[in-house]
Amino acid sequence: MKGFYSMLHDVYFTLKDNSEDAVAKLIEDCYKYLKDHDGVIFFAAGPRAKKYQREVNIQDWDVALHVVFESQDQHDKYQTAESHIKFIEENKANWKAVKVFDSLAAK
Repeated sequence: MKGFYSMLHDVYFTLKDNSEDAVAKLIEDCYKYLKDHDGVIFFAAGPRAKKYQREVNIQDWDVALHVVFESQDQHDKYQTAESHIKFIEENKANWKAVKVFDSLAAK
């Protein structure tokens, strides 16, 4: 593919315990461990907007993480970063499912 692309990393977590406290903890940990990596140009984490119940809205997740990296290289470094590994270790026990969507965006 031609051109320069940013790397978009979207993760949707389904929790075993999806209480408000458990959802809040995961969101807090996203910000604590994942926000400040090199190359991050956009970061957001939050709960599913339960208000939206249209036929096209997927309802099988609890927390979304959205990270845009300057490059694929920055994304790849993030995957093996100590804080990313620590985030996984501290939270994976409550994950029922994790869906990852990695894509490219033209700048």
